[in-house]
Amino acid sequence: MTLPRIAVVGAGHLGRFHAKLSAGIDQLDLVAVADPSESHRTAVAAEASTRPVADYRELIGQIDAAVVATPTVLHFEIVKQLLDAGVHVLCEKPLTPTLGEANELVAAADASGAVLQVGHVERFNPAVGLAAPRLRDPRLIRTTRTSGYTFRSTDIGAVLDLMIHDIDLVLSLVHSPVVSVQAMGLSVLGDNEDMVTAQLTFENGCVAQLNASRVSFQLERTMQAYTSHGYVGVDFNTRQATFVEPREDVLRRGFHVGSLTGDEKDHLKANLFDELLVKTTEEAPPINAIEEELKDFAHAITTGSAPRVTGADGRDAVGVAEQILQKVEEHRWDGNAEGRHGAFATPAMPVLPIETPIRRAA
Repeated sequence: MTLPRIAVVGAGHLGRFHAKLSAGIDQLDLVAVADPSESHRTAVAAEASTRPVADYRELIGQIDAAVVATPTVLHFEIVKQLLDAGVHVLCEKPLTPTLGEANELVAAADASGAVLQVGHVERFNPAVGLAAPRLRDPRLIRTTRTSGYTFRSTDIGAVLDLMIHDIDLVLSLVHSPVVSVQAMGLSVLGDNEDMVTAQLTFENGCVAQLNASRVSFQLERTMQAYTSHGYVGVDFNTRQATFVEPREDVLRRGFHVGSLTGDEKDHLKANLFDELLVKTTEEAPPINAIEEELKDFAHAITTGSAPRVTGADGRDAVGVAEQILQKVEEHRWDGNAEGRHGAFATPAMPVLPIETPIRRAA
């Protein structure tokens, strides 16, 4: 069987990973790395033992598939040209900056019959697979995704850079329309929001609270879900899942605190998470999630099956992200329509000229 010929478009941080991993996947034939920067494309192509190309358009007609790992603002134009040419595409997240563009790409994929997969790589995190069987019917979900400032992805803010992962995860768990969005955000270093908190309410009553920051001194990627069966906590960094399963009488509301004796209360207080709310922790074996994502892409190409994260999934995540960004922009900071709003909560601080020293009173 002839292997799908694949190229990586974009030789930046993620493009480098995609190129090196694609070169090692038996189901793919990496034929090129495309990037307008000669130094970037040459270095990444050399690492992956393939050829560098300045313009991805030169490859149309010579490739069957492509990974698009360029800045987000370039996704639409590149992915649209590739899909229209019948090239299968794995596009890094977010699919596009806007819902309108995402809709166009989904339509283009449908028209050409090409696979469109979106790089929401957290879906391939082994801790998610570990937790998935117990994530049925979530009622409340909380996510936290924080990191330091990487000086990458500065063309977008924390919603499309970080929170988009959790939006996709939540939408994959809650099979119900979003009916309400609330959000606020702050800009610290750049022209976009750097920290955001958002709340999604779904038609079925589930609520998701999402927090993201790319100006944090703490590195955290976690999710907590409260379901009708218990609690599930996921740490994406450590690949650990924590489960709390209430005792049967607690689940059926047959447990009554008021009927306990003092000794029974003391005993359960000391053994709460051993007997009443039984807590266990499991750790998934390490895997390379990007490699698994690429293998899923290859499988979708060769079998005609849908990838784990479809273009429609990526489109839906962008749609919710767009609503969050709109709420961030609408947020008022001083209570009137003409006042400050959006991610810029305060005006620039005045700076005292150095030639005007501050003198203490005698």
